[in-house]
Amino acid sequence: MDGGPDPSLYPLHRCKTIHVVRHAQGLHNVEGEKNYKAYLNPEYLDAPLTQLGWQQVDYLRKHVHASGLSKRVELVVTSPLLRTLQTAVGVFGGESYMNGMNALPLMAANVGNSGRASISSLNSPPFIAVEDCREHFGVHPCDKRHNVSEYQVLFPAVDFSLIESDEDVLWKADVRETTEELAARGSKFLNWLWTRKEKEIAIVTHSRVFWFIH
Repeated sequence: MDGGPDPSLYPLHRCKTIHVVRHAQGLHNVEGEKNYKAYLNPEYLDAPLTQLGWQQVDYLRKHVHASGLSKRVELVVTSPLLRTLQTAVGVFGGESYMNGMNALPLMAANVGNSGRASISSLNSPPFIAVEDCREHFGVHPCDKRHNVSEYQVLFPAVDFSLIESDEDVLWKADVRETTEELAARGSKFLNWLWTRKEKEIAIVTHSRVFWFIH
């Protein structure tokens, strides 16, 4: 071997750098990790982050800024569930939003009873919500999203244009998506990702989605 580069490697201009982030602790995770049946509780519909979850967001945000990643990421792709939206804008969004700013807020104040101030989109990358990187569809109320029209009020600067239905028509109360269906959805998502012009992208998603993004 001559020690030269492996000719099978893709050239850099054909590569993307993908940063995959699992959402911070959600309200449903607290009891669900003790008893799996807790995920069936309708009180956890589209569960928001806990206070510990927000602490995790703050910690990751500090790392993202200290490492310079906040200046390199060109696009943030997020699952359209409350816990992922909160994580995405909390980690990669701007500073606190103030009236008179020449930019829409990424998140309104106190979303999900978080007690958090509004987050600005100023000097942040664009954010886009994509159904195909959502958690497993069906049965668990925590995995059912709110209407897009509600999200657009809570997250004004997030782009929801790729979501075709206002209501969540993908989640079924009595049918859980199969592993094969989830894998096919993951493949579709990755194919879409390759169509994007951005070279460095952050994806904020769920634990079950991790296995097909590698």
